[in-house]
Amino acid sequence: MIRIAITGTGEMARLVLATLEGQPDFDPVGLVEPRGADSDQFQGDAKGVYPLTDDPAELFASVHPDVVVDFTNAAFTPRLVEAALAHGVRPVIGTSGVDAATVERLRAGSAAAKRGAIVASNFAIGAVLQMHMAALAARFFDSAEIIELHHDRKVDAPSGTSLTTAQMMRDARGRDFAANVPDLRHIEGTRGGAAGGIPIHSVRLPGFVASQEVIFGGTGQTLTLRHDSTGRESFMPGVIIAIREVMKQDGLVEGLAPLVGLG
Repeated sequence: MIRIAITGTGEMARLVLATLEGQPDFDPVGLVEPRGADSDQFQGDAKGVYPLTDDPAELFASVHPDVVVDFTNAAFTPRLVEAALAHGVRPVIGTSGVDAATVERLRAGSAAAKRGAIVASNFAIGAVLQMHMAALAARFFDSAEIIELHHDRKVDAPSGTSLTTAQMMRDARGRDFAANVPDLRHIEGTRGGAAGGIPIHSVRLPGFVASQEVIFGGTGQTLTLRHDSTGRESFMPGVIIAIREVMKQDGLVEGLAPLVGLG
């Protein structure tokens, strides 16, 4: 059995917990609430009561998880990473906007301990495939743009998925893309922010969960790759894969692609 801790107690954390409870080889053992815990227990939707605290080190020392799954806030992730490294816990992190210093700290600590860790900008298999196909197409087009569309409660922009996609496209191409720069801007920022010469446009509206379009333009043609997550359930198969695979790794893996044969 793989013993698993979860961060957060909101909608995403509850979905992760319910998913883990349904797997015969997973054993959820407790939760960490970064915003502060009003109780020392959390009532799961299916299998009873779990220990709850706002201190990851305290939880890890108490329940000894093998893995911690984190979909909370990037401001909390550095504290979680330090606690995980100190207590021999393997992080599976899907939190958006984790800074480069935290990723590098996790890379170094995981390598030193020869213990797995995973940081991924998106756990939906369709999104992983979209990023892979965008990197393939990047070698054949000089211009591209990304439109990412999320719910209006998302705290960061652009999304981690769009930034990862742009970096993969730029790396595959080997140089920046050519981006249109208008001579006249009626409204500043209309062309979006750019990464690797790829303008990224962030939409935040009620009704979306997570969607992304990658649009390539060439002489007499365009190519559009679109992925839509219509529910948070789309992320759960990837979370299950990541938890099982992180137990087999001896260092940090970035993204799900290497775990599903695309890396």
